[in-house]
Amino acid sequence: MYHTTKLKQSWRQLLISLLTVLLVSCSTGNASNDDIQAKQTQLAEYKQQLHDLQQKIHELEDELSEHIQVERIDVVLSELKEQKFEHFFEVTGSVDADKEINVSPEGAGQILAIKVKEGQRVAKGTTLAVLNAEPINRSIEQTKINLELAKTTFERQKNLWDQNIGSELQYLQAKSNKESLEKQLENLQAQKDMSIIKAPVDGMIDVIYQKQGQIAGPQIPFAKLINIDNIKIYADVAESYLTKMNEGDEVSVYFPAINAERTTKIRLIGNYIDPNNRTIRVRLDLANPDKMIKPNMEAIVKIRDYEVDSAIVIPSLLIKEDFKGHYTYIAEGSGESMIAKKVYVTPGISDNNMTEVTAGLTAGTQVISEGFSLVFDGSPIRQN
Repeated sequence: MYHTTKLKQSWRQLLISLLTVLLVSCSTGNASNDDIQAKQTQLAEYKQQLHDLQQKIHELEDELSEHIQVERIDVVLSELKEQKFEHFFEVTGSVDADKEINVSPEGAGQILAIKVKEGQRVAKGTTLAVLNAEPINRSIEQTKINLELAKTTFERQKNLWDQNIGSELQYLQAKSNKESLEKQLENLQAQKDMSIIKAPVDGMIDVIYQKQGQIAGPQIPFAKLINIDNIKIYADVAESYLTKMNEGDEVSVYFPAINAERTTKIRLIGNYIDPNNRTIRVRLDLANPDKMIKPNMEAIVKIRDYEVDSAIVIPSLLIKEDFKGHYTYIAEGSGESMIAKKVYVTPGISDNNMTEVTAGLTAGTQVISEGFSLVFDGSPIRQN
């Protein structure tokens, strides 16, 4: 460094001397030709000395640069590989129970007894409540007595008829009377059965609306029976996605209330577009063995609308933009000669903070994934 400084000082002195000579030459316009020739010779010597000094300065600078360590930026590199890339859109759906029934009796009557409690699981056919059927019971008893008499009469008339005794009319009247009473007894038994409220399906008693002693009837719900072993999810999807989904496609469903995610398939795509919001209804079926998913619970449905088996994908934050377009930084060279290189890319679809790059990058390229905000095109870098 000392030699460089001395050389620069000598170079400055030579320039000052040269300028002085030129000024003197201009002020002595009447100098002789010999003086001019002498000054030209001296000027040539100074120029040669200046050239020699500049050469020595360059040599010293090159020598010193070999001992000066270049400051490199520490970065993290990620090698690009082709991978599967998917894009999903989300819609909000609502949960429905597979079976949700308001149970009512088929007949009317006062509730004598309630056989179940709220929250109780019941099987199909289980008795839920019993209505007052005393009038029907009396009718049944009377009909049974009349039927026994009718059967006896019919048997006697039949025996006589078989012996060709008596008239055919008497025989037919006895037979008709017996059969009529049998039908009447069946009807009364059916009416009595309608006084018993039974579970139409397997499920759980969610709510009992009525109390013992109240009057029940076909138009009055007695209890709500619900079965959530399996659930249905309905979601309204914008009509623009109609060509991007099919029945049987796998979807993901997230339930915020219980922080749970399940996978199922599209069970049904509706055939009607709602003119008010331009959506079409989609149905999903889902098993619910732990009974944690409840009717009317919010469900976030993720449906895939784009898929590529082999794609170049990088984090979205690595893609920047200037007036020429989108770009990112990659590593070029190796070892001490490694530098950051700015490359322009064509971004495609983004999903979950990842972006597909359709042009500008290839598999095997080392992209700068950490430290990219510290570099510029040509920056010396070192892999951390």
